[in-house]
Amino acid sequence: MEFENLIAKRYSVRAYKKDPVEDEKLNRILEAARLAPSAANRQPYRIIVVHTEGRKKELNRIYPAEWFVQAPIVLVICGIVNAAWVRRDGKNHVDVDCAIAMDHIILAATNLGLGTCWICAFDAQEAKKVLKIPQGVEPIAFTPLGNPADSPKEKKRKPLQQIVCYENWQ
Repeated sequence: MEFENLIAKRYSVRAYKKDPVEDEKLNRILEAARLAPSAANRQPYRIIVVHTEGRKKELNRIYPAEWFVQAPIVLVICGIVNAAWVRRDGKNHVDVDCAIAMDHIILAATNLGLGTCWICAFDAQEAKKVLKIPQGVEPIAFTPLGNPADSPKEKKRKPLQQIVCYENWQ
């Protein structure tokens, strides 16, 4: 798919069909994340693939929306804080690296006709308990992964002149 069409087509899916995600598609999506750039090529993250069948109640402790567990798979990207590159001023880039990998996941899924919804408003403590995430590893973002059962709504975005500056902050 043409890249501009792909990014225009991507939307936050909030209803999913029960159809399974083919292993080939899942592997292509995970490979897209593996190929994502990261600061100093550290790749300070792990992606947990969670099959929702039989786990919906406990997964809803992480994020309570019903549609969160409609998809057959939920992906979570977790940052390994001590493995990330740190800028001279102390800024740890684990969140940035995880965000880039998650964006690759979401765009790859869209390219394959699957739906996703970037979720950051989850209960991190419940995520750590439910998914047995070890100390020093932080859940950064979740997305359901499945076949959409809804349609995109019109995207509302700020015009370029409100988000772009040239040369200076103005």
